[in-house]
Amino acid sequence: MSETRFDRDTQLEPVGGGVHEGRIDTGWWVVRGPNGGYVAAIVLKALAAEVDPDRAPRSLTVHYTAPPVEGPVRVETRVERIGRSMTAVSARMLQGDRVLALALGAFSKPRAGPSFDQAPMPEAPPPEACARFGGGIPMHDRYEYRWAIGKPPPSSAEHAVVGGWIRTAEPRIADAPLLAAFTDAWPPACFAIASTPEGLGPVPTVDLTIHFRRDLPLAGATAEDFHLAVFRSRFAEQGFVEEDGEVWSRDGQLIAQSRQLAVIG
Repeated sequence: MSETRFDRDTQLEPVGGGVHEGRIDTGWWVVRGPNGGYVAAIVLKALAAEVDPDRAPRSLTVHYTAPPVEGPVRVETRVERIGRSMTAVSARMLQGDRVLALALGAFSKPRAGPSFDQAPMPEAPPPEACARFGGGIPMHDRYEYRWAIGKPPPSSAEHAVVGGWIRTAEPRIADAPLLAAFTDAWPPACFAIASTPEGLGPVPTVDLTIHFRRDLPLAGATAEDFHLAVFRSRFAEQGFVEEDGEVWSRDGQLIAQSRQLAVIG
């Protein structure tokens, strides 16, 4: 896999004792700081470095405690438990003494068990038939977007549902860190019900949980692949809104599911 900007901007160097050092780059800024998916990708890389490589990420939860600023960042990890097939790990992201994020991850070997699939892929036109969108914030330049589900906000939509095709602006095979970034890379679903641009204010993430449903990268994956990302919100109250997400391969495999709680103003 050739190095891309995503690789450079999420790169970490181990410095011993489970500590990894990197840098927060403004190229992934949204409004008041870096995108939560970008932060999750950095944290996931640090956690994965502390786990046996035959154990793939299955679950990652990140609580965002303070917005990072541009510059050096440190991720302190701890292996909480190593079982026969599963490893539990935790992490703290810091800049100086300022805690930016707290995370828990579960990594596991494949396990025997029943399999079923009752999750149909949402209907969407192919990416070649969809209009591009982007601009407005630095993060949009890091991805190529094709709108496919719902109307671009603000559209006064009846339901808070958005989605479409996504891939990195620089061709890159989708691995687990990039999938983590995808789960928070789309405009918030709650934007769909806004009627004016003034209704599209910052929606900072409180917590983000990602479930990785396939081993990554997928067999046969290429750097040019698009993935279908779909996000829905159903309830906003007292300044908070939830968002459920799904990321699919073009051939209909559900790759990741996400849920986040965010502040809505």
